[in-house]
Amino acid sequence: MAQDNLTAMLYKPKDMQLVQTPIPQIADDEVLLRMDCVGICGSDVHYWQSGACGHFVLKEPMIMGHEASGVVAKIGAKVKTLKVGDRVAIEPGVPCRYCEFCKTGRYHLCPDIQFCATPPYHGNLVRYYKHAADFCYKLPDHVSMEEGALLEPLSVAVHACRRGGVNAGHNVMVLGAGPIGLLTMLTARAMGASKILVTDVLQSRLDFAKKLGADATLLVTRDASEPDLVRQVHELLGNHPDVSFDASGANATVRMCMMATKSGGVAVLVGMGSPEQTVPLAGALAREVDIRGIFRYVNEYPIALSMVAGGQIDVKPLVTHHFSMEETLQAYEVARQGAGIKVMIHVQPRDANNPKKF
Repeated sequence: MAQDNLTAMLYKPKDMQLVQTPIPQIADDEVLLRMDCVGICGSDVHYWQSGACGHFVLKEPMIMGHEASGVVAKIGAKVKTLKVGDRVAIEPGVPCRYCEFCKTGRYHLCPDIQFCATPPYHGNLVRYYKHAADFCYKLPDHVSMEEGALLEPLSVAVHACRRGGVNAGHNVMVLGAGPIGLLTMLTARAMGASKILVTDVLQSRLDFAKKLGADATLLVTRDASEPDLVRQVHELLGNHPDVSFDASGANATVRMCMMATKSGGVAVLVGMGSPEQTVPLAGALAREVDIRGIFRYVNEYPIALSMVAGGQIDVKPLVTHHFSMEETLQAYEVARQGAGIKVMIHVQPRDANNPKKF
């Protein structure tokens, strides 16, 4: 076994270093993975810049990374579902399996879930990483390692659309055209939405959304009034949205999500914003708008994989920047600046583990 275990370690805010760490020893139900692709998420940038994301706070050094794929290098004694050489996507949250939430199928709400790169748990931006075998999903030969890493944010979108009850013929509004907003748009379309409007404060993001298949886009300016924006949404969609998704977390978009949604419709809050916000709750309640939050995903990795493998969703265009692991700091800087959509770090040489056609 190689001894190189280059690791992206965050010591404190703005202090991330590439260091060597020991290659982990695996338990009987775990696999050792040679990591391949690790995407950068907005939460990763939050930890790097401020040492916190929501109520999760960095208190000791933490290995970064949670959107990932790798190749099985070693299997534990009890592992029957995988073999050495299998290419896998990694669902990064491993629950206790025994609590009420785990036993009722909502394991993402497990109070003891160990989620990659969420304090106090280490992530997987490292050469060798160990993980529970039953939270690794074998990739079909025609699915690339990059697509495997993108199953993580796609699972968030799938969970959001399932929570929103998106169905054939629905009009949908997505507020925010970052990676999660774009993936939510693609998922809503795959689930049968007939017309989708995407809003953002950046025209470049809206142009990208249009290329990916948005029916309409709305550029939101700082001086725009809420009643005008609601009217524009309804005009552009030709109707009120049956389901709206806030993929931003900003107070203004949370408000819009509630105000523009059809009476009796659903507003899904996906973005993680300030702990306390001022929202037009009475109006939404009087119109029986269901307001639903989401937290990550649950039982959605297999669905996301099947949608990518079956060609219902093409996630490949979202990867706009590629870096080697040695270029991790440059990669994080590009992600911080918001220059691209999805920044991908290649722990091994790009395409090293993809069939030749990639």
